[in-house]
Order: sequence, then C-alpha cells, then structure tokens
Amino acid sequence: MAYVPNGLARAAVRFKPAAFVGTFVALMMASLIVTACGILLETGIRASVPPERYAGAPVVAAADQKAHFVSGSGENEYDDSTTLPDRARLDDSLVAKAASVPGARTVVADLTFPVRSGDKGVTAHGWGSTAFTGEKLTSGSAPGPGEVVLAAPGAETGERVTLTTADGPRAYRVSGTVAGQGGPTAWFADSEALRVSGHPGRVDAIAVLPKDGVTDAALKSQVAHALGKKADVHTGDDRGTVEDSSLAQAKELLAGLGGSFGGVATMVAVFTAAGTVALSVGQRAREYALLRAIGTTPRQIRRTIATETMLVAPLAGLVGVLPGIGLASWWFGQLKEKGAIPDAVDLAVSFIPLVTAVGVAVVTALCAGYLAARRPSRIKPGQALSEAGTEPLRLGWIRTPLGVGALVGGIIFAKFAATATGDDAANAALGVVMLFMLAVALLGPLVARGCAALFGLPLRGAGASGSLAAANSRTNARRLASAITPIVLAMAFSSVLVFMHTSEDRVAADQQRAGITADHILTSDAGLAPGTVAKAAHADGVTSSVGLLKTSVLIQRGSGGDRWLASVATQGVTGTAADLAAVQDLKIETGALKLGKGDIALDASLAESAHVKTGDRVDVVLPDGTKASPKVVATYGRGLGLPAATMPAAALKQHVTSSFDNEVWTKGGSAGALSGLGTLQDREGYATAQSLEREVNTWANTVMAAVLGGFAAIAAVNTLVMTVLDRRRELGTLRLIGSTRRQVLRMIRWEALIVVCAGVAIGTAIAFATLVPMMNGLTGESPYIPPLLYGSFAGAALVLGLASASIPARAALRSQ
Repeated sequence: MAYVPNGLARAAVRFKPAAFVGTFVALMMASLIVTACGILLETGIRASVPPERYAGAPVVAAADQKAHFVSGSGENEYDDSTTLPDRARLDDSLVAKAASVPGARTVVADLTFPVRSGDKGVTAHGWGSTAFTGEKLTSGSAPGPGEVVLAAPGAETGERVTLTTADGPRAYRVSGTVAGQGGPTAWFADSEALRVSGHPGRVDAIAVLPKDGVTDAALKSQVAHALGKKADVHTGDDRGTVEDSSLAQAKELLAGLGGSFGGVATMVAVFTAAGTVALSVGQRAREYALLRAIGTTPRQIRRTIATETMLVAPLAGLVGVLPGIGLASWWFGQLKEKGAIPDAVDLAVSFIPLVTAVGVAVVTALCAGYLAARRPSRIKPGQALSEAGTEPLRLGWIRTPLGVGALVGGIIFAKFAATATGDDAANAALGVVMLFMLAVALLGPLVARGCAALFGLPLRGAGASGSLAAANSRTNARRLASAITPIVLAMAFSSVLVFMHTSEDRVAADQQRAGITADHILTSDAGLAPGTVAKAAHADGVTSSVGLLKTSVLIQRGSGGDRWLASVATQGVTGTAADLAAVQDLKIETGALKLGKGDIALDASLAESAHVKTGDRVDVVLPDGTKASPKVVATYGRGLGLPAATMPAAALKQHVTSSFDNEVWTKGGSAGALSGLGTLQDREGYATAQSLEREVNTWANTVMAAVLGGFAAIAAVNTLVMTVLDRRRELGTLRLIGSTRRQVLRMIRWEALIVVCAGVAIGTAIAFATLVPMMNGLTGESPYIPPLLYGSFAGAALVLGLASASIPARAALRSQ
C-alpha cells in the first residue's frame, strides 16, 4: 500500500488532538495580535472626520499643518513630517488671489480665535464666515466697526459689552444677535476680526464658494493653481482636517501604535508561535524516528508536517481574528475616551488585516515546521530510534553563530548606551533588549543548561525529588529552554515598558517639587486677561509676578542621519528673568537666564540631544510652523518636571491660537489679596497638568506591556502544559519504580521553580541592561522600580509557572 502522508497527518490531528492544542493556541494568539495592530494601523491611514464648520464651503484652502525635516539626498532623501503644535495660518494676501479664479462666487477669509467676557471664554469669528456656516440674525444687523454680534444667553441688541481680545479689553456695541447653537460666540466685522485675533495679517483658512454650474473638482483645480505651493486645497472629508487639527495627531498615534508596536508585537508573537510549533514537532521525534526506520523518505516526513500545519494554522488564524477585532475596538475606544482621537473618527475594519493575520499564522507555522523537520527528516533510519529518546547535545550550525552574534551585539549596544546621553542612549537601549532577547531564544539550550546547573545546586539538598528535578533539567535543556524563553520575554518587555514611565514620573515629580518656589499660582480655563500679571504684582505682599503661556515648539533632535523634529514643552514668560527666578528654580547649569528678544533657555539634556550649547543658535519651529533661530542663553537641569524650553512670551503670542497667559505665578502675597484674578492654588496643591501626549504614551505603553506580557504568559503556560503532558510515559515509569504521586508532583514543582526563577532572573537582567542606560540618558538618574510592582510581576510568573506544571501533572498521574 502506498504511503499517504496527507492521510497520516489527518489521522495525527484526529486521534491525537492534544499534541496540537498548544500549537493552535500559540498561532491563535499571534493572529489576535496581528489583527489588532493591523486594524489600528489601517484606521490611522484611513481616518477622516466629516466637516462641520466647513460643510457649506465646498473648497477650503489652508496652510500645511505639518513641519517637514528633510534629511539625506538623492535616492536616500527622507522627509520626516511632524504635526505642528498649533494651527498654521495663511497670509491674508492670498484671499484676493483665491477670489480672482473664474469659478469662485464668494471667498471668505475665515478666522477663529478666543476672547474673554468677564471670566468666561467666548469663541470669535469674522462675520463673513456666516456665508458658509449659515447663521441668521434673530435681531439687529451685521457688525460694523466697534460692533459685535453675539450668540449668548441674555444678549440684547444695542447694549454694550466689554470683550478682552489679544489687544486687551474693549467695549463693543451689540449690533445683533443670533440663535445660540453651542457655547458663547461672537462675530466681529471681518477687518476688526483680523486686527484683534492676535495674528495680524494671517487667516486660518480661505473658504471658496462656487458659481452655479462649477463643480467642486474644477473649483479646487482653479484655486490650487492660483495659490500654488502657498496653500493646500481641500474638498470632501479632507476639509475636516482643516477645522480639527487633532485628527492629524490621532492618525500619527494610531499609525505609531499599529506600525511600531505592531511590528515588535508581531515579531514577538511570530517568534513565540514558531517556538511552540517547533516544540510540538520535537515532541513527536519518536514517531518520526519510527517512520524513518520503516523506510519513510525525508520528503514524506516534511510533507506530513506541512499537512499537519495546514490543518491547524488556518483555523487557528481565523479563530484569532475575532478576539483581535475585539482588542482593537477596546483599544480604540479607550483612546477616544482619553481625548486622543476625535469622536467622529470610526474604527476601520477591512479584510486586509484579517487576511494578513491568517497568512502570518500559516507562514509562521510552515516555516517553523519545516525548520523543525530538518533533523527528523534527514536522520539516517538506523539512527532514528536510538536518538529519538535523547536530546542532541550540540546546537545547530546556523543557530549558534546567530545567537553568539546577537549576544555580542547586545553587549556592544549596552556599552554604547552606557556612555551615550539623551535620545542616543534611549535608542541604543531599545536595541539592547531586542538583541539580548534574540540571543536568549537562539542560545536557549545553553542558557538552560547553565540555569539548571546554577539553580539545581540548592536542590540537591531537597531530597530525591529535588535531585531528580535538577538532573532532568540538565538533561532536557531544550525542553527547559522552550519554557524559559516566554517568561524571559514577559519579564523583559513588561519591565522595560512599565518601569521606564515609573522612572520618568518619579524624576518629573522630584524636579517639579524642587523647581516650584512660587507661593501662589493663578489659573483659568479661558486664559488670564492681559493685565493679570500687573494686577497680581500690585497686590499686597506680592514681591514677584510672572505670567506663563504654555505651548510647544519643535526642535531637531538626534545625531548623524537619525535626526527628527521633536515636540518640546515650552513656557512663554511675561515678566523679567529675576521675577521668573523668584517663582521657579530651573537649576541653571550653564549661562545666565535672560528673556530678551531672540533668547531661549533649554533643558540641558535637550540641548545636548539637539547638539547646541550656550551661545549657539538653535533652529526652532514655532507652534504655527514659523521658523526661528533664537540664541541659547542658558541650560538648566529641571526640564522634565518643568517645561524644557523657556522663551519670552512676546516671541510666542502671535504664533498660538490663544495669546492669553495660562498661569500667573507669584511670590509673596495672600489668597485674599489675589482672589478674583483667577483660580488660586498654592505650591502644595498645584500639579503641572500632564500633556495629553505624555498621558496617552504612558497609558499606551502600559497596555503594550499588558498585551506582550499577557501573550508571553500564555505562551509560557502553553509550553509548560505541553511539556508536562508529553511526559506521561516518564511519569508513569517513575510510578512503576515506586515513586509516590506526591514525590512526582514535588519533582514537577521543583522543575517549574527552576524555569520560573531562571526566566525571571534573565528577564530582569535584560530589563536592567536596558533601563539603566536609557534612564541615565533621559533623566540622568537610575531607574525607579517600585518593589510591589516588580514583586507582582515576579509573583505572577511564579504562580502561573507552578500552576501550569502542577495541574496537567495531576491530570496525567490520575491514570497512573
């Protein structure tokens, strides 16, 4: 009868399903992670927001909302674009050019800016925007010079109101009212709006309405030709990106999570799944040896393993798709709740990430199965049975050099990271964890033998069960390595991702506590009126008063060809350097703090990363995209707890949407003397508001740690269960020679303890080798590892390891 490998594969899956459960679970988890990350990546690429304000303007011209940093040249040229911290605006001279196109009926220079009415914030526009927004007067007339139209409760035509703009407070006559559809809103005459917006000569966007019979596409082409490269022209859903700048940041976030984290997670998932497939094939070495002994050819063995894979992998991939969609939906929903993604953006789920996930599972299983089948298919039939019961002592000629290379590379990167600073140290440290993890996986059997010898020493005094566990661990190093590797992975990645933020948060809190010397801090959600600093300075007992405008600028960081534009938290100071020094201790390291025109002070680590020093000029992209080159007058050491860049507020006010100070810090005075100027806080009650970017990054890294750690934990449980169940014959033999169930279970627990201790120790060492240079470079201090949090990681690994070995061992012993 002819040998039918496909029939043998089907029979193996049908009659020995337990042998394939572990493979199924590993491939399913890999598919889950690839699906979730793929959906987030696709959503980041396709995300759009339907226009609301510009819904009635078919064509909208706006400035490019990204800053571009071009590196390299020729074929190696690379454009690194970064979303601007604030809105980029157009020169108002472009309005006339847009109005000159033949298809334009109406052209409106659109402006949106904040003003204050008392202690409340009001959104202001030019009256011309009502041509496309559709507001209608309920009373009165359109505004003229010195007039305003209001949409606010209680507003009446003819009354006079005081509105505070960037120019200061001014009384306006209410010329008319409209029905309120949102918060308080004010409309100025177009020329007045342009003057008091805080951005003279600049407009947010240009809305173009077509003549009858002119299509949107034709009008867009005409406007684009008229404006050239000075503006981007939008139609359709692209108009939503003009009115909601958070969409661009959300796209970057989703693409980063789905791409960067997805790449790491996919690599980890594939690597772990491949190890499980190889373990499953290796556990059936006796079966393949028997097949070789009866004359089965190497090709038939490989075909059998490939067929088994094709029977398991596609189904595992399909099963992993549904929970992957669920994970992506939960992740996306959490980001929405945190305000990182606009509410109008929907999760994009198409067949592309789903098919990719199934394909990754199948390809991973086929490649792993083929590599694992090389030895059992090539071994000589006469040697097959004799070698099936023992592990080979030597590693493969491919695996060993790669493992040694990864180990040497990790050591080199660790030495470089230890001597580097700033972002260079952080980037090198990320290479450390990846290379050491790769080395552990490739050199697993050697690592396992060393761990077995080290941790097995104290077990020799633990009786027969302990001695037998130590002997088993030394003899079956490959089996031990397959269980150690996932635990190492879980500890290393989870520790790096979580403890990186605990370290940064601790340093930031310490720097903030030491850096705030103000006695009182005034804040307001609507921004503080321009005269607040002067009023606070004249309050009884106040010796110093400083206004702070909080924003961000972009500065080039990195070295060599790896440079990029990074967003840097910045404070614009209204007041003198002496007053600032009285309320903030920035810990000046070089130079002297000055707040003159064209001056900037930088955090020392930021200055080093940007390769500038005191006296140099640093290239800065201001919040609205305007380029500047201020002179570095000082560097300081508390840029993590306080803003990393300090500039005079006058250099920033025309480049941000709201030019009102966010805070006023005072030295001296009393709560009674400062009451009425804003929300009052003392030094102890004040906490610097964490930026949305940092908050989301911290949360995202925690979720990444949970996903990777959870996957690795499941992989470790899966591997331990597979190895214990595969030892039924061994456990039965121990029972036949007189060992009690308690003794056998104790031996299994000791072996599991060796696995867990080795995995935790190696994972911790890799995490330390990564965190120490990373934190020294980023913060100048050692990493902070909360003992209880680390103990929970190690304790979870211990509980899972012991349970994963003991439960299946009890099940296997019931039939003995």
